[in-house]
Amino acid sequence: MIDRETAKQNTKTSFLASELDRIDREVLRVKELVEEDPTLAELAESELAELAAQTQSYEAQIVEIFESEKKEEEFPNEIILEVRAGAGGDEASLFAFQLSEMYRLYSEKEGWTWSTIDESKSAVDGYKEASFEIHGREVYRFLRYETGVHRIQRVPVTEKNGRIHTSTASVAVLPLRKKTTIVIAPADLEIEYSRSGGAGGQNVNKVETAVRLIHKPTGLDVRSTSERSQLKNREKALSILTSKLQMLKDEEESKKYADVRKNQIGTGDRSEKIRTYNIPQDRITDHRIKMSWHNIPKIFQGYVDPIIEALDQGVVGTDDTEE
Repeated sequence: MIDRETAKQNTKTSFLASELDRIDREVLRVKELVEEDPTLAELAESELAELAAQTQSYEAQIVEIFESEKKEEEFPNEIILEVRAGAGGDEASLFAFQLSEMYRLYSEKEGWTWSTIDESKSAVDGYKEASFEIHGREVYRFLRYETGVHRIQRVPVTEKNGRIHTSTASVAVLPLRKKTTIVIAPADLEIEYSRSGGAGGQNVNKVETAVRLIHKPTGLDVRSTSERSQLKNREKALSILTSKLQMLKDEEESKKYADVRKNQIGTGDRSEKIRTYNIPQDRITDHRIKMSWHNIPKIFQGYVDPIIEALDQGVVGTDDTEE
């Protein structure tokens, strides 16, 4: 049974709900005509059958929209992807940049839209940290398992003795949900404004459009510089902060029930080591599902599909390689 009041309040289904009300009125009118003139019964029967078919069609459309929204709530079509350099100095920042490019190229291949929210470059043009917004069908479903610590093993260009160095970068995938249980009190926020650097026109560099929000209870801070107005950057930063707080809450819940959850691929914790990129051996190993892949240069060009698909399908291999 369709909840018409709920359907009327939803912009996607309000027209269909109003059409159902109109059909109800039409059905009532036809039945009243038959009561007044029984000779119209055969004609009325045909018209009522057509109205019933319309009702069934509209209700089916409403159910389909509700189901679609329910699925989108579970796997939002909009995420924030954060990449942060870890251990390894300049090498770590270069790796963070390389991971960002991998996800950007993969997003382009999938037809998703990619935009930079904020970035902090290192002296060698790597990323100390950066955040990006990605819009696209089922983007969260496919990138949700990228959260965690990624590790790379390679000989740096500056290494004279040919020694292999290990560097890390952390990735966080934050779904931007339309519904959230997080409520942020204004008193818990500290707001800083500054000028946005880089391209964007004279206005961006002269006016304090960049916004940094600090959540006092947790110490979390978020910066947004991508929008041309202070208000829009503030809204975006608040949206990201809400997602971060929701993620922290989800991580705590995951740890509580980790022992009883089935088909779990990792904990979703950003401190968890999930994958190693071994350049000398041309091997990428995902430690959660014990599988390895080769041809790292191609994967860094955005062809990360085999890894993402294996994680999405919950495939578990037998490769116990531990770097």
